[in-house]
Amino acid sequence: MSGSIPFYQKHHRHYDRGYRSKGTESKMSQYQSTSRYTGGSSISTTGRSSGLKVSSYSGLEASRLSPVPKRAKPTYLAVDKENQIIGYVVPIFREFATGFSDTEEARVRNTSAHMARRDLFTRGLEMERSEVISRKEAIRESAERISLTKTVKHFKHMNEDSLMHAPEFVIKPRSHTVWEKQCVRLHCTVSGWPEPRVVWYKNNVSIDPLANPGKYKLESRYGVHSLEINRCDFDDTAQYHVSAMNSKGELSAYASVVVKRFKGEIDESLPAPRCKCKFTTHIVDNFGVSFGREGETMSLGCTVIIYPALHRYQPDVQWYRDDVLLSPSKWHHMHWSGDRATLTLTHLNKEDEGLYTLRVSTKSGYETYSAYVFVRDADAELEGAPGAPLDVRCLDANKDYIIVTWKQPAVDGGSSILGYFVDRCEIGTTHWIQCNDTPVKFARFPVTGLVEGRSYSFRVRAVNKSGMSRPSRVSEPVAAMDPADRARMRGSTSAPWTGQIIVTEEEPAEGVVPGRPRELQVTEATKNYVVLSWNPPGEKGLEGVMYYVEKCVSGTDSWQRVNTEIPVRSPRFALFDLAEGKSYSFRVRCCNSAGVGEPSDPTEATTVGDKLDIPSAPGKVIPTRNTDTSVVVSWEASRDARELVGYYIEGSVVGSNVWEPCNNKPVNATRFICHGLMTGEKYVFRVRAVNAAGISQFSQESEAVEVKATSSNLGQCDPMQRSLQTSHTPPPSPPLSPPLLGSRHVVEFSVISASPSPPYGITVLECVHDSMVLAWKQPNFIGGADITGYFVDYREVIDGVPGKWHEANIKSISERAYRVSDLKENKKYQFQVRAANMAGVGIPSLPSDTFLCEEWTIAVPGPPHDLLLRDVRNDSLVLLWKPPVYQGRDPVSGYYIDIKEADAPEEAWRGVNNKATEKTYFKINNLNEGETYVFRVRAQNKAGVGKTSDITEPVPALTKPGTKEIVVNVDDDGVISLNFECCDLKPDSKFVWSKNYEEITDTSRLSVETKGNKSKAVFNTPAEEDIGIYSCLVTHTDGASSSYNLNEEELKKLLEISHEHKFPIIPLKSELAVEMLEKGKVRFWLQAEKMSANGKIDYVFNDNALSQGEKYKMNFDKNSGVIEMIMDSLTPADEGTFTFQLQDGKATNQSSLVLIGDVFKELQKESEFQRKEWFRKQGPHFIEYLGYEVTPECCVILKCKVGNIKKETTALWSKDGREIKSDQHLGFTEGVLKLEIAQISKKDSGVYEVVLKDDRGKDTSTLNLTDQGFKDLMNQVFTFIANSSTPLKITSTDKGIRLYTFVSYYNDLLQVTWHYKDAAIAFSDRIKSGVVGDQLWLQITEPTEKDMGKYAIEFHDGKGGLRRTVELCGQGETVFSAAIAEKNRARVAGGLPDVVTIQEGKALCLTCNISGDPAPEVTWLKNDREITSDDHCILKFESGKFASFTITAVNTSDTGKYSILVKNKYGTESGDFTVSVFIPEEAGGKKK
Repeated sequence: MSGSIPFYQKHHRHYDRGYRSKGTESKMSQYQSTSRYTGGSSISTTGRSSGLKVSSYSGLEASRLSPVPKRAKPTYLAVDKENQIIGYVVPIFREFATGFSDTEEARVRNTSAHMARRDLFTRGLEMERSEVISRKEAIRESAERISLTKTVKHFKHMNEDSLMHAPEFVIKPRSHTVWEKQCVRLHCTVSGWPEPRVVWYKNNVSIDPLANPGKYKLESRYGVHSLEINRCDFDDTAQYHVSAMNSKGELSAYASVVVKRFKGEIDESLPAPRCKCKFTTHIVDNFGVSFGREGETMSLGCTVIIYPALHRYQPDVQWYRDDVLLSPSKWHHMHWSGDRATLTLTHLNKEDEGLYTLRVSTKSGYETYSAYVFVRDADAELEGAPGAPLDVRCLDANKDYIIVTWKQPAVDGGSSILGYFVDRCEIGTTHWIQCNDTPVKFARFPVTGLVEGRSYSFRVRAVNKSGMSRPSRVSEPVAAMDPADRARMRGSTSAPWTGQIIVTEEEPAEGVVPGRPRELQVTEATKNYVVLSWNPPGEKGLEGVMYYVEKCVSGTDSWQRVNTEIPVRSPRFALFDLAEGKSYSFRVRCCNSAGVGEPSDPTEATTVGDKLDIPSAPGKVIPTRNTDTSVVVSWEASRDARELVGYYIEGSVVGSNVWEPCNNKPVNATRFICHGLMTGEKYVFRVRAVNAAGISQFSQESEAVEVKATSSNLGQCDPMQRSLQTSHTPPPSPPLSPPLLGSRHVVEFSVISASPSPPYGITVLECVHDSMVLAWKQPNFIGGADITGYFVDYREVIDGVPGKWHEANIKSISERAYRVSDLKENKKYQFQVRAANMAGVGIPSLPSDTFLCEEWTIAVPGPPHDLLLRDVRNDSLVLLWKPPVYQGRDPVSGYYIDIKEADAPEEAWRGVNNKATEKTYFKINNLNEGETYVFRVRAQNKAGVGKTSDITEPVPALTKPGTKEIVVNVDDDGVISLNFECCDLKPDSKFVWSKNYEEITDTSRLSVETKGNKSKAVFNTPAEEDIGIYSCLVTHTDGASSSYNLNEEELKKLLEISHEHKFPIIPLKSELAVEMLEKGKVRFWLQAEKMSANGKIDYVFNDNALSQGEKYKMNFDKNSGVIEMIMDSLTPADEGTFTFQLQDGKATNQSSLVLIGDVFKELQKESEFQRKEWFRKQGPHFIEYLGYEVTPECCVILKCKVGNIKKETTALWSKDGREIKSDQHLGFTEGVLKLEIAQISKKDSGVYEVVLKDDRGKDTSTLNLTDQGFKDLMNQVFTFIANSSTPLKITSTDKGIRLYTFVSYYNDLLQVTWHYKDAAIAFSDRIKSGVVGDQLWLQITEPTEKDMGKYAIEFHDGKGGLRRTVELCGQGETVFSAAIAEKNRARVAGGLPDVVTIQEGKALCLTCNISGDPAPEVTWLKNDREITSDDHCILKFESGKFASFTITAVNTSDTGKYSILVKNKYGTESGDFTVSVFIPEEAGGKKK
């Protein structure tokens, strides 16, 4: 019977119902058959409701009820407002022994719970035992009185408020002080009705066990609520509080947890151990790294020696796998023989792979030993088939479906896995049923078609093109039932039963249709199924609600019910058979007997497909030698991987191209020791990442590594099977994981060749009496991966002799500054630093200088530190630093930056800023391109300026090739983003965004998206708080970075652009404009950038809509976006405002054109003109009217261009009404009529006219070349003449000096002015000007010194004119002398012929005039040879003026070239002639 009764009846006096009378039992049976009875409807044990109260009886009634009349003990009766007894209230933590059989009572008392309550609440118990019998009788009488005086109807309609009260802590949580790695439990007992909701908080932050799996465990049973913290560490030291809340109020209680670290000495505050002896434990004869295969049996065992050996002493022996405690099961058998611990794995599966740890605990501490177990796949039943999936689990079990999850196998059989089949088996049978007809690729699947209330196990098989794998290990059994039913089966908090039945639920509301479901959402979506979840409607008082699910294809309004046959009862549902790639919306309706309710709000459109992406390939893989059969493999985690399950590692002997899995169970870390390798061989490794969506691509292959033990591992055992022996006095705690990176103990067994080089530049930032703060610079070589931390060592120096090195920190530190504590005052110390990365810990730095540990007392600040250079450009850079650790007497108020050239002396330091900056960054401008600089920083406070920082590394002011800047962008949705691109991206590079040069970790304001070599920082909700300097740094590059200053003005501008994009208007390529068409038609038009086919346009004139008709022709070209309206003509009534209104969806725009006043009149006039022009152009017409053109030769061409002509068309030229004949330079080529005027003159002025005429009509063009028209033409001619003039030159004549220029053509109408010293020259007899041919000259007769200066000739063309100038300065005497010389030089004035032909024998006499003063000398030449006078050739020179040449009788020898050469002091001149002698007898008078 005890197994079928409610839990809250088992430990109370009223358990025995035998006290009830027959009438009472009849009434209760009738009530239970007609009422809805729930265990939760009993009244609260505190009795604090307004309708009930607890009273004590005294006097006569007490005397009658109690066997001890002199001692009136309080009773616990519940009465109503009328003082009628309606029940019995059991006090909390008060237990009564009656109501049980003797055997059952003895069993209950022997339970641990009874023993605990007896220890806590035994006081006064014995004194009450004498009242047990009388109380029992009183209770029975009270129950009878209740049944007789109260009807069931009264209780059914009792006011619910009489039962409800606010939460109350009966037992509050208490504070604890525990050792590190211990577990601690906080618990409390809460009463209240309705049942309070209990939430635990740590430092006012709610505790989520799912966010920290395995860390926290929350339990709530029987009103007792507990929080268990597993393996406490220092971070768990905090204030915890528990909050209980229901509809009547809320209450909190607080407790503190303090976690202490054990340092090898027993804390005096701890109680002394009960056992005085100290145990020493040794684990020997242990197991090593083991390899097994699926289906095999494996035993792991160790011999445990405990000293002293006490008889029958039982240590606590525990086995762990991957830090998870193992319990005995059909898979794990554990045995302890007294000196040997054994773990037997009865049937190996890949789930059994992992790090196994034996932990033996005694009262003096514990010892652990760990080694790895590898499980390989069993041989495939079909060659090429994949390995079996693993770790099959059941999630979210419900009455109509269960979600099954698993992990993909590491071995795919040589071809990719096509998918997985899920099988189910009902518990109690051996028949397996396949759940899915087609394989699913997603490692998660909802199984439907289950029978509610039955339990099932599941298994999974993988399939590829070669066949099916072996099935996985079966899952744990799980029942198909509603989660609410499962929770009720587990038990829920309820007040103890008080002997009465009170219904607190409302009556079902007859005929009430349920409301809408709330908060409908898609919780999971893959290409195979979609899972929906929602909350029930908020209305109370409704009968049990069921649900219908409906779906709708996006873009349609057709809703289709999914579960048409049977509505679901639970607020979750899985949908199958959806079309992959299509988008759906979903909604849910509630239904009950009254009908079907309104649908919920539909979900957003969900595209059917895998929302979870396959992870990206892991990053760089670094193998490191470990032992002669193992290698440590480290890698960089996959970027942006979601729901990552772990990694698979594969290895291959170099050259074999055969890859073998190193692990068959995914590992969560980024470091793994691969065992079972062949000594001396070289291996390469690669890694893949795994999540539910699938397995990633392989990483790049690592470099080859030889399997060989490192020097530190020679003669040692494998680090993964080493005993992690410790001497812990604190109580037992879970085992530690194997040493991973971040602990300096890795160096004990691994020396990494790719580890960083040593840091350098160790300095002291602050010193107090027992500690010093150090800073150092990052290593120049960071190794094969990013630096993850640093380790600091120190040693004392006594009298110049350094001591032994000690560790300052056990855990690595990420900052390049660290406080070394526990130093001795006034002692000297040296320090060294090591850097660590993913590959390991590097060698230490050189020992620092010796520093004295004494407290600094200076008033000024210490030095800033950690100086960094960013955004290096040709003329600027940004300097960052960290504030000084030592502040001085007062807080730091600012900083000064110093600069100097790298090779400059110390005295070259100069300040960058005259006013101290409060920020820890500064942009330095005005640098010289290519110059190398160094920098330092000083801090100041009220006391003054402090010490200078270490100087930076030298940096040249150069912009590296390919450097990009941050670009701000606002997309079409109005999203503002900062974009940065890096061309020098490495595989390990990362984009780091900062605001005010502090890395952005809070994504509430800024979201970062990175794809390839581009990164984008998106502002979520831009506001004033986003103002600042944003920068982006790319790691693993040569300082690629950029900054962008988002100030208030720029933000305002961007917000305006964002608003325009969020609320878009239809963009216009052109606003509304007007243009003329042929026949004088008026076209109003605009062009939109982009409009859809659904765009709408309204045409409005003076606020009146226009429509298509005879007057208005409207058109909208959707391809080009051109919108137009055409009117045949304009009338005065059309004066006003024309508007085009555009609408395309939500986007709108409009453009208006105002045509009033002069603007409208001009347009109307133009329309009429164009109309007339159209009619003119129907016959022969002028395309270009008559005009003129001046050629470079200064010819004037009258021309016009004609069109629409034919053969019969005639063109008549006339001037001043007189026809110009066609032979007078008329021309017609290519539709152009021409009339050429070669040398234009005044007589050519007049009115020219051309008339085109044929049977279609005629057209006339006139050109007026009179008065101003002729002047304009001549000015254009004069411009050509002026431009053709040569530079002004000077020459000497016999009369003086001549200045002259030549023009290509001279016209008599040309006007020129000669200037002397910028003044017009007044002409006289001495100074004259003139024109000879195309030469214009100025003659100065007998020039003097006064005639020196600047001369110019100005050509007038009606515009600016043109001047030619020459300088006659300092040349007066020379030019004058030249003029004299020119006048008096020797000349041959004339008289000599060019050729003389004479008959042989005749006499030849030639005479010429000679001039010159003094008289020149005369010389005769024949064939360039001087000849003298003789009888044959007589030469004479008479009176200094006449020279004669006579040959008395010529003969043939006299034929030749003769010359006369005259010469005096002013010059020389010659004259030439040729003599030809012929013989008469020769025919034809032939020359000889």
